[in-house]
Amino acid sequence: MSSMLRPTLLALAVLAAFPAAAQSNQELLDELRALKARVAELEKKVQAAPAAAPEPQAQWGMTPDQAAELSRVTAKAEATQDGLEAQGLLGLKISGYIEPAYIYNQRQNRAGFQFLNQQSDGYSYDTSYIGAAVIDFTKETEGGTIWKLTLSPNRGAGAAIDGASIVQEASVTIPLEGGMQLIAGQVPDWSGYEYQQPTLNPFTTHNLLYDFTLPLAYTGVGLIMPAGNWTWKAMVANVNGTIYAANQRAPALVFRGDYELSEFSGFGVAGLVGNTANYNTGSATLSTLLEVDGYYTRGDWTLQGQLSYGQQKDGAITPDANGNWRKSQWFGVSGTAGYMFNPRLQGLVRADYIVNNKNGGGLFGYNGYTTQDEAGVWTYGNDDRNGLGPDLNGDLNRGANRYALTLGMKYLLRTDTTLKFEYRLDGASRPVFLDAKSGEYARTNNMLAASVVVAF
Repeated sequence: MSSMLRPTLLALAVLAAFPAAAQSNQELLDELRALKARVAELEKKVQAAPAAAPEPQAQWGMTPDQAAELSRVTAKAEATQDGLEAQGLLGLKISGYIEPAYIYNQRQNRAGFQFLNQQSDGYSYDTSYIGAAVIDFTKETEGGTIWKLTLSPNRGAGAAIDGASIVQEASVTIPLEGGMQLIAGQVPDWSGYEYQQPTLNPFTTHNLLYDFTLPLAYTGVGLIMPAGNWTWKAMVANVNGTIYAANQRAPALVFRGDYELSEFSGFGVAGLVGNTANYNTGSATLSTLLEVDGYYTRGDWTLQGQLSYGQQKDGAITPDANGNWRKSQWFGVSGTAGYMFNPRLQGLVRADYIVNNKNGGGLFGYNGYTTQDEAGVWTYGNDDRNGLGPDLNGDLNRGANRYALTLGMKYLLRTDTTLKFEYRLDGASRPVFLDAKSGEYARTNNMLAASVVVAF
C-alpha cells in the first residue's frame, strides 16, 4: 500500500518540468511534497492504531476525516502516475555526465583544457573520448523492451566514426523466449576490461589496447543469450560504419561472453571476424580480433587485465619491395591495479604493452600512412602522434613496439563528483614520436591529465 501511495522522485521531477495549467512549477512541487509528507504521517497513524483504545469512529484505524484525506491523496498519486504514462514518461530514466579535462602533452608541446572540441586530426590517445558531455535516455516499456539513446557531441563513438554524429548509442533490446533478447541499432564496442564512460573508467585516458586494437561501435542486429553462468551476446554488424559504401557487402560477426566466477571475480572473451575498413587499399579487408579480459575486486583491491591478438589482411603500414600490401599483426597486454586508501581516495597504476613490429606495424584502423602517387613513387609514413609504425630514418619494415605506464589518483569529492589526476609515460622501441617543437623524433612522451567528472 505504501509504495502505491508515495509519489516517486521521477514523478516529482516530471511534474516540476510540466506544470498543470493553474499551477506554477514551484507550487505543484510544494504540493506534492506536502502530500508525500501527509501520506507518511497517515501511515504512521495506521500502524499505531492497534495499540490505541478502540473507538467507534476509528474502525479502519483512522477517523473519517483521515480516511477522506487518504482517499484524496491516493487519487492524486494515481492521477500523477496516469499522467506520466499518458505522456510516455513512465519507465523513462535520464542520466548523464560532463568531464572537463586538462591535458599536458610533451611532444605535442601543448597544455590546456579540452572539452567538447572537434577532433579534426583524428582519434588519439591524448584526445580519444576525453572531455565529454553526455546525456542518456533509457525507456523501458511494460513488456520489457528497452529503448536507449545516448548523445555525446564530438566525443562519442558516432563522432569518432564520421566526425559529425552526436550519437554514442541508439539501440533497442526486445525480450524473447528463454531469457534471450534481440538487440538492434548502433552499439558501442563491448571488448576489453575498460569502459568508455569516465564514470566507470578510473583514469582520464585509456589503455593502449582500448585505443588502438579495438573497434569503436557496431551497427547491426544480434542476440543476448544467457547460458548458465555465461552471458553471451553476438551481432552481425557493420564495424565502425553506419552504412557500407559501394562494393562492401559482408558485415562482420562480433561476439562477447562473460562468466562470473564469484561475487568478486569473473572473466570475458570477445572477438571479431569479418571485413573492416582498410585505408591502404581504400576498401574493406578481412580482420580477426580476439581478446580475453578478467577482474578481481575484494576489499580495498581492484585488479583487471586483458590479453589481445589481432590481424588484418593488407593492413600493414609498409608494403613489400614489389609494392604489395602485407598483413598487419599484433598482440598486447594491459593490466590495472587499484587500492582504496580510504572510502574516497583510490591509488591506481596501469601498464600496457603492444608487440607491433611486423611489416612496419599497423593496428586496427591504423594504416594508410604510406602512399603511392600516379608515377609509382612511394611516400612512407607513420602515425607520429600516437607513436605507431616504422622509424622513417631506419628500417621501414620494422614497426615500433609500444608501451605505456600510467600512475593515477581518483578522489570522490561528492557522491556525484569525482576528481582524477594521472601521469603517463608512453614509449616505443623506435623513435616514432614527433616533437612538435624541435621537429625531431623521440622514443618517449610524457603526459599529465586531470579531469572532474560530474554525473547525475
